[in-house]
Amino acid sequence: MGHRRAVGALIGLAGGTFLYTTAEALPVGLLLPMATDLSVPPSRVGVLVTAYGALVLVASVPLTALARRVPRRRLLSALLAGFVVSTLTTVFAETFALVLAARLATAATHALFWAVVVPAAAELFRPGLRGRVVAIVFAGGNVALVLGVPAGTWLGERAGWRAAFLAVAALGAIVFVTVAALLPSAPPDQGHAARGATPDARRFWLLVAVAVLTTAGAIAAYTYVALFVTEVSGFAASSVGAILLARGIASVVGILAVGTVADRDPWLALVAAVALQSVALLGLHPLGHHPAASVALLALAGLAFAAFTASLGGLVLQVAPGRSDLAAATLSAAVNLGIAGGALVGGLTVARHGVHGTALVGALLGILALLLALGERLIPPAAGSPRRHRGDPLSAPAATRSAAATPERPASVPSVDPSPR
Repeated sequence: MGHRRAVGALIGLAGGTFLYTTAEALPVGLLLPMATDLSVPPSRVGVLVTAYGALVLVASVPLTALARRVPRRRLLSALLAGFVVSTLTTVFAETFALVLAARLATAATHALFWAVVVPAAAELFRPGLRGRVVAIVFAGGNVALVLGVPAGTWLGERAGWRAAFLAVAALGAIVFVTVAALLPSAPPDQGHAARGATPDARRFWLLVAVAVLTTAGAIAAYTYVALFVTEVSGFAASSVGAILLARGIASVVGILAVGTVADRDPWLALVAAVALQSVALLGLHPLGHHPAASVALLALAGLAFAAFTASLGGLVLQVAPGRSDLAAATLSAAVNLGIAGGALVGGLTVARHGVHGTALVGALLGILALLLALGERLIPPAAGSPRRHRGDPLSAPAATRSAAATPERPASVPSVDPSPR
C-alpha cells in the first residue's frame, strides 16, 4: 500500500473519531437552545447524552460480533454513511422523540466504529508503529474536545443548534469519502492486527479492570471541574473555559507523546499514565486552593488520561485473547462504564463531602488501578504464549500469521512513518 494512501486513510480514521466525539458531546454545549427549540426542559435534552452513552455501553460487543465478517472498508464506510444520515435526521427533526431516535442511531454506529477503527488503522502500517498509529487515531477525539465541541457550540449559539449539527454532517461526508476511497479492502480476520499479538485472557481482563477504574477516577474529578475551580481554586466563572482549553491542549500533547513509548513497551506507557494521573489528582487535594497549581495539575491530569486512552488501544492489540475487534469493543464498553461510574461517584462525593473531595476520590481510584497495572508483571505467561521481549512489537507466532499473503492485501507492508510529511 502506498505511503500517501496509507497516511490519507489514517487521517480519515482520525477524522472519524473527531466526528463521533464532537457529535456525542455537542448537546452539552447546546443544551439551552435545543431545549427552547424543541419545547422541552433542559433535563430532557440531557437525556440525549445519557441515552447515547448507555447505548454505546451495551451495544459495542453485540454489534461487533454481528459485523465480524464484514470487510473493514465496507463496514467503516457504511458506519460513516450512517453517521451522516442520522446526523442530518437530527438537523431536520421537529420533535424531541425524533431527535432522540436519530441520536440513538448515531450511537449505534459509534459503538461499532470505535471497536473496529483501532485494528483497521493498525493494519495500515507495520506492527512496530502501532503505538504512534493508535495515538493519531485517538488524537482525533481529543482534538474534538478542544476544538470541535467549542466550535460547534459557538456556531450553534449564533446560527442555531441545527446549523452546528449540519456542519458536523458536512464534515462527516468528507470523512466518509476519504475512508471509502483510501482504506484498503481486506478480510477482517486476516492481517497482523486481526488478533492479539501475544493473546492472554488474564492480562486482557486485568486491562479491562484498569480501564474502568482509571476512567472512573478521571471522570469523578473532571465532571465537577467547573465547580472545583470556582469554589476551591477561587477562579471566576468566566475563567472556566480557558482552564478547560488548557487541559484540552495538554491532553492532545499527552496522546501524541505516548505513541513512541507505547511502541517500545505498552504496559510501561499504561503504568506511567495511570501513575501520573493519580499524582496529579492527589496533588489537587492539598494544592487546589492555589490557582496556578490547580491549573497545572488539572492540565497534567488531562495529559495523563489522554496518554492512558492511547496506550489502551495499543495494548488491546497485544493481549486480546481472540479477535482484536471484539476485544476493543469490550474495552470500549469498559471505558463507558467507567465514565458512568465516575460521574456517579463524583456526584455522591460532592453531596456528602463537597467538591474538594472529588480530586481525592479520583486519585484513590487511580491508585487502585495502578496497583492492578503493576500486578501485570507478576502474571506468568499464558500456556503456549511465552512472554514477549519488551522491545518486540509482536511475538513470533503473530508475526508468522501476518506474513501470510491474502488475495486483497500483499504480504509485506511498507515501513512508513504514519505522520503526514
